[in-house]
Amino acid sequence: MDRTSDDAGDVARPTPDAAAPAGPRWGVWARNVLLVLLLLAMLWLAVNVRLPSVDELQRRLEGLGGVAWIAFAGLYALVAMTPIPVTIMAITGGLLFGVIEGSLLSVVGVLLGSWGAYWLARALGRSTVRRLLGVHAATVERHLEDAGFAGLCVLRLMPGVPYWPVNYGAGAFGVPQRTFLVTGLISTLPGQVSLVSVGAFIADPSVVLGVWVVCTWALVIGMTVWAWRSWKGVSSRSLPGERRRTG
Repeated sequence: MDRTSDDAGDVARPTPDAAAPAGPRWGVWARNVLLVLLLLAMLWLAVNVRLPSVDELQRRLEGLGGVAWIAFAGLYALVAMTPIPVTIMAITGGLLFGVIEGSLLSVVGVLLGSWGAYWLARALGRSTVRRLLGVHAATVERHLEDAGFAGLCVLRLMPGVPYWPVNYGAGAFGVPQRTFLVTGLISTLPGQVSLVSVGAFIADPSVVLGVWVVCTWALVIGMTVWAWRSWKGVSSRSLPGERRRTG
């Protein structure tokens, strides 16, 4: 794992599950209660919350005037903290704002939501988050504990792995904050831009946007292969922001 001296401030702090004091384990009870509440909230969101249609969302945002950007990024951040797929929000960003503005808002929203989930997981603790992740726990923990920077990039880029278990897993399984934020920017940027580009192309199916969509998806595939090779230790070049391993 990428635990260098620059991350000493993050690594040096004990994990939430470390060395519980004797006597009533109030911290454990509190985390379990928080877990139950979080699970109930996620279940309620998954069953009852329906994101507004694009037309409806556009009408609402237009009614907000100058704060529409803030409202969209804030809604995106909330969605990124739940099991609701962020793909819907990214494509909607392209439909409503175009490639440039939509990409900016989507990246800001997903990074804020991911960061919030990371710190919530630190409060919950490792064992509690492992139960929260369910079927995703083993995959997330293996990638994060065995490889750190590259493993986290692989998880964020890998098709079929949603963002929310990666975010919660990173906070619970000891990924340093710097590593989490840097990999978040590097690995979510191509994916968000590619999804936003799809939304922009749906709104305006031009040749230029069509070529742009192909190029962004090619970048996502290339980044995924690069991250995978780096995770396996067979890449001759480090990922952007990754420190070369020594020894």
